[in-house]
Formats: sequence, structure tokens, C-alpha cells
Amino acid sequence: MAIGKELSPILEEIEISLLEFSDYKPEFTKEGFRAAIFIFQSALMDKMYERQQEIKLGQKQCEDQAEQLGTEIKILIEKYTGLDTFKLFE
Repeated sequence: MAIGKELSPILEEIEISLLEFSDYKPEFTKEGFRAAIFIFQSALMDKMYERQQEIKLGQKQCEDQAEQLGTEIKILIEKYTGLDTFKLFE
């Protein structure tokens, strides 16, 4: 079984829990925030890969897109949280 299919039920349970407590600040730890970023990035890359295959992008274009996506996620997180994702993963 693919890891995404195996983890999807767990992620859905997390989603439900977060929705149940959506009126409250979740108070993620540094490690929890880092995990959430990694999960989001992994899911996004998975769907980006599917799209790349669908439109038949070349290897170099795929690599460039993946690098650009990582950069844009880093910029977005730093803009709204002040956190440098590179430091979170040290």
C-alpha cells in the first residue's frame, strides 16, 4: 500500500479533531508545526507530480517546478509567521 493511502485515514482524523476545536488556538509545538508543514508539502508535491505526469512535463521542468514550489512555501510561511523553515528542519 502507498504511504499516502495508509496515512490518509490518520490525516482525516486529525482534520476532524481540528475542526471540532476550530474556535480555539491549537498551540502547536515547534515540532508539530514542522510536521504539519512537511505533511502539507508532501501532499502538495504528490498532486503536483500527478499534474506533471498528466501534462507530460519533462524531467528538468518537473525539477524546476518542485524547487519553485518549495521556495514559494518557504516564503509564504516566513511572510505570515516570521519563521524560517530551513531553521525548523535543522
